[in-house]
Amino acid sequence: MMDMSEYMSMFLDESKENLQNLNQSLLQLENNPNNLALLDEIFRVAHTLKGMSATMGFTNVAELTHEMENVLDKLRKGDMKVLPEVVDVLFQCLDTLENLINNITTGTEEVTDTTGLMAKLRGLLSVDGGQLPETSEHEGEVVSIDVSLADNLNEFEKEVASQAHEKGFQTYRLVVTLEEECLLKAARAFMVFRELEEVGEVIKTVPEVKELEDGEFNKDFDIFLITKVDKEELVKKVMSVSEVEKIQINEVVLDKALGKVKETSEDNAKIVVEEQKKEPSLAGENKVVQNKVNNTATGKNKLSQTVRVDIERLDNLMNLVGELVINRTRLEQIGLKHGLSDLGETLEQVGRITTDLQTLVMKVRMVPIEQVFNRFPRMIRDLAKELGKEINLVIEGEETELDRTVIDEIGDPLVHLLRNAIDHAISTPEEREKNWQA
Repeated sequence: MMDMSEYMSMFLDESKENLQNLNQSLLQLENNPNNLALLDEIFRVAHTLKGMSATMGFTNVAELTHEMENVLDKLRKGDMKVLPEVVDVLFQCLDTLENLINNITTGTEEVTDTTGLMAKLRGLLSVDGGQLPETSEHEGEVVSIDVSLADNLNEFEKEVASQAHEKGFQTYRLVVTLEEECLLKAARAFMVFRELEEVGEVIKTVPEVKELEDGEFNKDFDIFLITKVDKEELVKKVMSVSEVEKIQINEVVLDKALGKVKETSEDNAKIVVEEQKKEPSLAGENKVVQNKVNNTATGKNKLSQTVRVDIERLDNLMNLVGELVINRTRLEQIGLKHGLSDLGETLEQVGRITTDLQTLVMKVRMVPIEQVFNRFPRMIRDLAKELGKEINLVIEGEETELDRTVIDEIGDPLVHLLRNAIDHAISTPEEREKNWQA
């Protein structure tokens, strides 16, 4: 079985970021239930979590987020209202997902049962009439599936492909071929998945995801993708992954005359393969491509780029800078003692550089206090519902930056202060009304 440990840190970091985004979006949705943009964002996060967890082999996370997607899809279409009970269930899903990710992070073998929660999600669909419609406004256009796809797609996947076409999406079958010398096949398949998940939804793989994870395939694998991105962009996405030899893309199209969904011919696929040959640099010359991007971009529209760094490395860097400052001072003393005037100018330059370096390292350690404040709205919301109190939390100055060590330490004391304020300093609506009348 392929060792995916090298991707585990990236998976956990991105999962926690997505869960935080999901928490914030759900809080906003509760106050703005008709905001379609929020529903789209929540759906996107759930979809991203599903794809990442399925690729990494965490089926419990993937299955739960899949059920969430079904409910969120009906909310987006307007087939279901954003009622308080629906939001409560989505928050329960968020809490369960956080427990699952925490278990993965700590390596505990504790089993979190998701069957009851998934039953609740299915119950929401059935209560609200969530069955897929037998016909649509394009009635008669999609009747069955062509034989070329019937061996690969089940009935649900066929229905998804058909409905996607009605909504302006395209369904593609991508045949990805890895280089003969490729040793990390599972890792390359994972990277292809990540690229495609950014622009669409993978509804099927051949072989199945589990076999891809285990590297149990030769050098070809198929991906069925729903997207609005054109084939040329898909070629660039896949070929940006190293050790990918070529890609064939067949479009799954709607044949109105036959009333079937079918796959395009091999001739169309060959055109795409020839096109990717014109851009061989995408697979191995990322540096050149990046330089071109930098040269064409103006200073006004530079994209913000970040990299995750372990806090221990920053601590080590800070210690080294401290050692550098000490040795600079020592050199100054030696220069004064021996009257080395030529050394003075150089030491002044070294002094400026070490001071700038020390300031820069300290700034790198600074993070917005927003990272602590982000968990308060959800906590206040749950406590307010539990105690029957009406509370509106207003946060200001969250962009203020503090050292990461301080950020880690002040979270729990602030939580304690807020809990005390809610328990003892804020009255229920009935008590407020009674005091006002008195």
